[in-house]
Amino acid sequence: MKQTLVEKRGKETMAAERKNGKVISLHTLTLVLLIAAVVLSVLLIFFTQLLFVNYHQLTQIAEKHVLLRKDALEMMDASDYLTERVQRFTVDGDTDFMDQYFTEAFRSQHREEALEMMSDESSDQAAIKALQAAMNASNDLMQDEYYAMRLVVEAKGYTDYPAQLDQVTLTDADSALDAHAKMHRAAQIVLGEGYYEKKTTIRENLDRCLAELEKTADNADKDALSALGSELVNIRLVIILQLIGIGAFTWLMTRLAIRPTLNAVDCIKQDRMIPESGAAEFRYLFSAYNKVYKYYKKSLAKLTFKASHDELTGVYNRAGYESLLSSLDLQTTYMILFDVDNFKHINDTYGHEVGDQVLVKIADALKKHFRSDDHICRVGGDEFVVFMVNAEKKNKDLIRRKIEQINQTLESTDDGLPKSSISVGVAHGSEVTDVKALFEIADDAMYAAKKNGKHGFIFSKDLEG
Repeated sequence: MKQTLVEKRGKETMAAERKNGKVISLHTLTLVLLIAAVVLSVLLIFFTQLLFVNYHQLTQIAEKHVLLRKDALEMMDASDYLTERVQRFTVDGDTDFMDQYFTEAFRSQHREEALEMMSDESSDQAAIKALQAAMNASNDLMQDEYYAMRLVVEAKGYTDYPAQLDQVTLTDADSALDAHAKMHRAAQIVLGEGYYEKKTTIRENLDRCLAELEKTADNADKDALSALGSELVNIRLVIILQLIGIGAFTWLMTRLAIRPTLNAVDCIKQDRMIPESGAAEFRYLFSAYNKVYKYYKKSLAKLTFKASHDELTGVYNRAGYESLLSSLDLQTTYMILFDVDNFKHINDTYGHEVGDQVLVKIADALKKHFRSDDHICRVGGDEFVVFMVNAEKKNKDLIRRKIEQINQTLESTDDGLPKSSISVGVAHGSEVTDVKALFEIADDAMYAAKKNGKHGFIFSKDLEG
């Protein structure tokens, strides 16, 4: 028995699929999955070990930079503490504040400890340099603080005070001040603008130190996290590949048969083409369906176009005109009614073939001078309608120029066709309440243009009164 053309093509298609390697052997797949499972298990153990190593390194980096940041903040707190003590001493004269000041400065020595700790633990020279600058500025500020405290000691007549204040020598002018003036002078030194400018310098250097530490920490974290992320990606990849291997047989049947079938049913219900997927037999079947579907859609589109468009001019016909009426927004639409002047004379003189060519010329002129959004319809033998949409009533001058240009085009005989012209009636939808009334007033305006000598136009508003 002879093979049918369909059977022959189907076998050729499946043979080509096998040749191109698209048909998968389940036996081969099983062997590959078994080998892959062993390899992936070994890789998973290896990458997991690397993950633990990188995690430990990241934890150490984080702990180190937390300590360094703490050291810098302690230095900042120590500087603020000294400022508070000396200010309160210059205001109150209470020697407890002076004692607390020197205890912090020379016994606890938090600032020096912070700098020493950072120098030992950090290789960030920019941060250390900034911290050293803050330390130098703080020591410079301490000289002002010593001077202020010396003034208070002189003003209060204290005899028991730290030896460091003995090394401070007051200026002759300050020495000559009375007790009250010395207290005032001391307060000015530690509460004045110059003092706070130096404090600002200290804080700026400390902030720069912290910023450098953050920058270094960020870079170190990024490197560690990058390595950690790479291991996580590798582990995730291994796990995904294992899951793929475990579900390979189920996935294969779903992909080659079940899913394509369900997808095809959905596509048929939704009236669209079926993606060509699955086994070779399914691909062939879907391809044949898609060819029939394309032919059907083209035929349907042609029938729909012919039903709503004029065969001669390509614009909407009467049926298309009727279907457009329900979608019009009268408040923003012009109806422009065209009638060819003396068209019967053209037909009688030159013949119907020439008359048809004149109608085509008119339709082409309308397409040229109106927008693609506007709707052009042939509603009678020589009668056309243009719905100019999204147009306000202020467009009268624009419409007038379009009509004049169309008539100029029709008057030209360069194409070998006789001269022709149109009479036009124009009405805006906002003037009426329904489409029927809109056509009536446009028709009245068009006939008024005819009576007015043809080759012209009249707006319906111009007929009022």
